[in-house]
Amino acid sequence: MHTRRIGILTGGGDAPGLNAVIRAVVKHGAGQKGWEVVGSEDAFNGFLDDPPRLLNLTPRTCRGLLHRGGTILGTTNKSDPFAWRDPDGAARDRSAELAERIRAEGIEGLIVVGGDGTQRIGWRLMRERGVPVVGVPKTIDNDLAYTDYTFGFWSAVEVATEALDRLHTTAEAHDRVMLLEVMGRDAGWIALHAGIAGGADCIAIPEIPYDPDRFVDKILERRRRNRLFTVMVVAEGAYPREGTPEPGRVAHGRGHIAAGGAARLLARLLAERIDVETRVTVLGHLQRGGGPVPFDRVLATRFGVAAVDLVDRDRWGELVRLDHHRIDSVPLAEVAEAQHFVDPDGQLVAAARGVGIEFGG
Repeated sequence: MHTRRIGILTGGGDAPGLNAVIRAVVKHGAGQKGWEVVGSEDAFNGFLDDPPRLLNLTPRTCRGLLHRGGTILGTTNKSDPFAWRDPDGAARDRSAELAERIRAEGIEGLIVVGGDGTQRIGWRLMRERGVPVVGVPKTIDNDLAYTDYTFGFWSAVEVATEALDRLHTTAEAHDRVMLLEVMGRDAGWIALHAGIAGGADCIAIPEIPYDPDRFVDKILERRRRNRLFTVMVVAEGAYPREGTPEPGRVAHGRGHIAAGGAARLLARLLAERIDVETRVTVLGHLQRGGGPVPFDRVLATRFGVAAVDLVDRDRWGELVRLDHHRIDSVPLAEVAEAQHFVDPDGQLVAAARGVGIEFGG
């Protein structure tokens, strides 16, 4: 009987829970179904490098992964085979070559673990190059459409909430305005959840362009009540109503370096309007590091098992998702063209406003 041979890769930014997905795929696919599972290092790059960087994954090689952060396969957001960058910077399409190499390895299809960019690549590979793909949603920003949550999100919220708890004490001790910048370039889910959980006074998110004067009013209103400190959470994509987002990073060589960022922009706007001691803390990659919280471990495990089940039923071209506490799937074609944003008029924002949190708009 022919043994099925399946590939798996992790793409985009890292997120707590990636190793838990890999573990679930291998334990269910190789351990229970007897398949061969092959991991591609650094997303699609493992197939395209010479020699290829591929790992034969077995239940033995995946021991101890459930609680580990990062990914044993490595990941990158620089592996788009449709827009491959050579060392000299020239771009070329290597998608046909990638498809040939996948078939040459005897791999019948891929389980692609990643966010919206990675899933778009996976869908294009299936549509244009005939590579069967099943998607698993991953992003700490929680901005992938058609799933209630993506794994890694709640781990990031946990880190941001703990940071807020700590900033509260030092802000109160020094009568300062403390701004905490969290990830969320396009969607403010981390800022919103952490802000509510951490008792923030103000939240700035991309979905609600802010008026800095409203934040100033909030600071002054608190001071009139002898609350001489203010804690604010700022998503990295937040921006003033009359302005544009200020990037937190700018290109530098092969990577990026820190730039102004949304929180520093807001701090500057506050300083122009009110004389208060202000400090900015940027969490950055602390939100991506470390092991996953229990919710993300469970969700990642459920996603990994569900992905194998889709492959087992030859239901390629679908993405596993969490829908009202149930795991099912949705066509990749739909997910690749949509994002999940905070609803400014939704219940969560309304609840935050109900306890006095100011959004600036």
